[in-house]
Amino acid sequence: MVDSGPGLRSGATPLAVRMRPTSLDEVAGQRHLLTPGSPLVALAGDRSGESGSVSVILWGPPGTGKTTLAQAIARSSGRKFVELSAVTAGVRDVRQVMEEARASRDLYGLSTVLFLDEIHRFTKAQQDALLPGVENGWVILVAATTENPSFSVISPLLSRSLLLTLELLTDDDLGVLVDRAVSDPRGLAGRVALDPEARAAIIRLASGDARRALTALEAAAVAAVQSVPPAETTDAEAGDGAAADSAADAADDDETATDGETDAAASAAPVITTDIVARAVDRALLRYDRNGDEHYDVISAFIKSVRGSDVDASLHYLARMIEAGEDPRFIARRIIVLASEDIGLADPSALGVAVAAADAVAFIGMPEGRIPLAQAVVHLATAPKSNAAYVGIDRAIADVRGGKAGRVPKHLRDAHYPGAKRLGHGKGYKYPHDDDIGVVAQEYLPDSLRGAVYYEPTEHGNEREVSARLAKLRRIVRGGR
Repeated sequence: MVDSGPGLRSGATPLAVRMRPTSLDEVAGQRHLLTPGSPLVALAGDRSGESGSVSVILWGPPGTGKTTLAQAIARSSGRKFVELSAVTAGVRDVRQVMEEARASRDLYGLSTVLFLDEIHRFTKAQQDALLPGVENGWVILVAATTENPSFSVISPLLSRSLLLTLELLTDDDLGVLVDRAVSDPRGLAGRVALDPEARAAIIRLASGDARRALTALEAAAVAAVQSVPPAETTDAEAGDGAAADSAADAADDDETATDGETDAAASAAPVITTDIVARAVDRALLRYDRNGDEHYDVISAFIKSVRGSDVDASLHYLARMIEAGEDPRFIARRIIVLASEDIGLADPSALGVAVAAADAVAFIGMPEGRIPLAQAVVHLATAPKSNAAYVGIDRAIADVRGGKAGRVPKHLRDAHYPGAKRLGHGKGYKYPHDDDIGVVAQEYLPDSLRGAVYYEPTEHGNEREVSARLAKLRRIVRGGR
């Protein structure tokens, strides 16, 4: 059996796994889900396993405690606990769990908690297989997902479950986790010291992700030990097995150790500094998960920065997407939408620039494609803004959907087919090109929409000229010269 005890070299078990809480009381953060009487607390506190409980879907970014909460519930609850991962499990595995859960309930009165990790990876058919067990109470489903369940979980399953949203951990939460991991016998057992600035750096790099924080801490701890010259290495740090044994012996002798001995041991421990953290922590820790929630957060911030005319923030979020390996076609599509939605006729050239950037990226690929993308982003961010065209079409669509369509005026109807003129189609139509200024007084909207206004240009950029011209056109078309 593999030893997963404390130690920098205690086997293949990562520090983040060793430090998983054994009860809900040890969970850092997510206090809004762990108040007395909450579904998770009720589920964990049911020692008999006989009380009914609702299924839950835990939605949150990576490293916020979804798996931790499920395992803490398993250790605290008297229910049978089964864990499946949507990465490896299939419909057959789900059905087998359902059959065994039904048998446990009927024969022994024991309910089953099924923890399903990454449920968003399940297909619709696989999620359908969960429904009988959840609906009939054979299992209490605790599902975890990093993607919005509204898009990744089928509606019947959502309606039968309680959706609980996990939040990113605060800096204080991460600080508690890091400090505990440094001193806890399950973690580093005090064999390294953590400089306050290094602690702050690890917390900052983690960006609310507990797993990132502990992974960074473990990498930095190993680097700190390896940076100690051989002559200064203590016996407790010399061997792979000796490190864990020495830590265990030290824990047994805590009651007899003097304060002086404790202080000496602490001062002899290698110190994790900010330089060590910088060398040990991989750059990937700064990247966002292109398939997770932060993908949507970053593109949202990018769009809002361009709309808000902050060119520096726009380039920052563009850089984050590029460095994360985001599909450049996705970025280019969003830039094209921005050009019409938020700039429109305030700068008619914006759409052409955006489309040209998309074509350039498709033609030359990455990494050179970052250059035309940046050019387009700078153009859009610094351009005058108007959403008038976007608002106009949405207003028109709202009227059409609301039944405000009306018949096409007779003088605008098609008069080319046999019998059309007998019906009055085209009668009275005025051909604008026959007029000296190319514009005539004529009603174009259905009678029920006469006088409707959808497009209202702003005074920004090119639309200032459009506004003046449009006012004159409307006076002529709707009210005569």
